[in-house]
Amino acid sequence: MLPVPMIVLFILILYLLSAVKILNEYERGVIFRLGRVLPRPKGPGFILVFQPIDRMVRVSLRIETLDVPPQDVVTRDNVTVKVNAVVFFRVVDPQKAVLEVSNYLYATSQLAQTTLRSILGEVELDELLSQREKLNMRLQSVLDQDTDPWGVKVVKVEVKQVDLPDMMVRAIARQAEAERERRAKIIHADGEYAAAEKLAMAAATIQKEPVAIQLRYLQTLIEIGSEKNTTVVFPLPIDIISGVKKVLESGRSEG
Repeated sequence: MLPVPMIVLFILILYLLSAVKILNEYERGVIFRLGRVLPRPKGPGFILVFQPIDRMVRVSLRIETLDVPPQDVVTRDNVTVKVNAVVFFRVVDPQKAVLEVSNYLYATSQLAQTTLRSILGEVELDELLSQREKLNMRLQSVLDQDTDPWGVKVVKVEVKQVDLPDMMVRAIARQAEAERERRAKIIHADGEYAAAEKLAMAAATIQKEPVAIQLRYLQTLIEIGSEKNTTVVFPLPIDIISGVKKVLESGRSEG
């Protein structure tokens, strides 16, 4: 049988070995000694936790990803949509994350859901669909401010998907189609206006040089003849028609 001093020494060695804790680089240990927290968290690396006097709570400092489930949001223009998002955050003060809130992961999740419904309910549907980046920054700012007392830093918030009712999808499609038709008509009108300006300039040039109209006649005959068809075209100047009309009118007046 071993002597009592050896047994005591063996128990002491086992106790010291059980007190050895290894914390990773991204971990910190908040130590409670007799129920009172120590001033500074311990880690990373080798630390000693003397149980049952000490109790350690491990806190990870890595960025956590929180998936916000789809939320029913009523926009300012009374449109009901389903919106889900993702929140990226990390613990910057392990001591606050342990002391100020019982479960900072669950608390941040619930706060993200309520904030999502609150912020997106203040905007109209068009703003929700077109100004996503602005809303993401606003959500991140509000969440970061609310979670600061918990020692949590919200790094980024992204609205992932906006599900619209079927009737609203059809209405948006009709609106987009009408907008495309409007732009097409404007472009067509601009083209007609530009063509009219060019025709007016051409008419002014032809009026200064009457021979130009004869050249256009010849050019048109060349284009028709290049197709090897049997069509015969006799260019009839408009001046001849005007002259015949004047002769007829003069004959009527004399009669």
